[in-house]
Amino acid sequence: MAFRLASRPTGGVPRFSQPTRGRYFLPNVSSYQLWSRSFASKNGDLVEAVVPFMGESITDGTLANFLKKPGDRVEADEPIAQIETDKVVTIDVASPEAGVIEKFVASEGDIVTPGAKVAIISKSGAPNETQVAPNETIQKQSTPPPPAEKNKVEDKPPKVESSITHSSKLSSPSEPQLLPKERERQVPMPRLRKRIANRLKDSQNTFAMLTTFNEVDMTNLMKLRSDYKDQFVEKHGVKLGLMSCFVKAAVSALQNQPIVNAVIDGDDIIYRDYIDISVAVGTSKGLVVPVIRETDRMNFADIEKGINNLAKKATEGALSIDEMAGGTFTISNGGVYGALSSSILGMHSIVQRPVVVNGSILTRPMMYLALTYDHRLIDGREALLFLRRIKDVVEDPRRLLLDI
Repeated sequence: MAFRLASRPTGGVPRFSQPTRGRYFLPNVSSYQLWSRSFASKNGDLVEAVVPFMGESITDGTLANFLKKPGDRVEADEPIAQIETDKVVTIDVASPEAGVIEKFVASEGDIVTPGAKVAIISKSGAPNETQVAPNETIQKQSTPPPPAEKNKVEDKPPKVESSITHSSKLSSPSEPQLLPKERERQVPMPRLRKRIANRLKDSQNTFAMLTTFNEVDMTNLMKLRSDYKDQFVEKHGVKLGLMSCFVKAAVSALQNQPIVNAVIDGDDIIYRDYIDISVAVGTSKGLVVPVIRETDRMNFADIEKGINNLAKKATEGALSIDEMAGGTFTISNGGVYGALSSSILGMHSIVQRPVVVNGSILTRPMMYLALTYDHRLIDGREALLFLRRIKDVVEDPRRLLLDI
């Protein structure tokens, strides 16, 4: 009895249907296994490496680079190419069988979809002999040249260019200078960077963005962190950072000003009675914002563990789509890059500045805060009160304990 795959729906996820009109149900086989599995040719020797299923919301990607070259030996499930998506994730194309890469049927920079052929693998092929055995290399190095060639080399001394001549050549004013265009490199924009650019432009076109600033004295919070950092690590196994303190402060401020946690949907306002805070994390591929769920039910240790786990996944490129979707509020710590202004709730550099405290001029560690918000929904009054609550809680963390 022959089986036939059902037509693939939009979104790239293979599905199978019950036996109707020539389509048959395949039991106990996952869609990922079938979609990423390659099939042998008629002679049984050649197999195809294809693009695997890339996720529910990812329909295509860019073939970024090959990890192998034709003639290389590969093992089963060994990555041979990488696909860059418009998410933070990078997808590996793996060899379905052990063998030798006969040829690539796609090129770097191609837009590929799940199931697209990338390479042909020969299970019985022999790898290219491009390397010399170590013992042969040692023997060649230790073998002296023939007498005639040796004398020929010794009779002609090497040409030495004086440092004065070399220096004068480099500093010669008559030496032609390269035009600016000849000193530039043009490379394709990565898909993740392209998606970020598009989303930022969409946001600019849709929202009426406004930014309000305030500053906060970090003295008491930094002292609290210094006093209890060792006990915190000993009990919870994670360090007490500034980010968890600001997450707790943001939770308090969002509860005091719930409009900041709301969103416009058409002609309606959606008030969200939960607080999922996105925390911006910088990676080599760009800025990503994984979400810490239900932060209003977390303590400092829970938040620190959540941040560490998501930051590790972001660095390794292992974040799932679900872990980056659905945040109700975002905190960006631009201070780690020395920034003085940012977006959403921006935490910025801590700088020692003179301030007036009880009539005296003192030097205090000060941080700028910036709240960027949709002015269609949030008035300046709510924004100011929100930042004021952040300031009050950070400057006197005891307020969190007493809920005042």
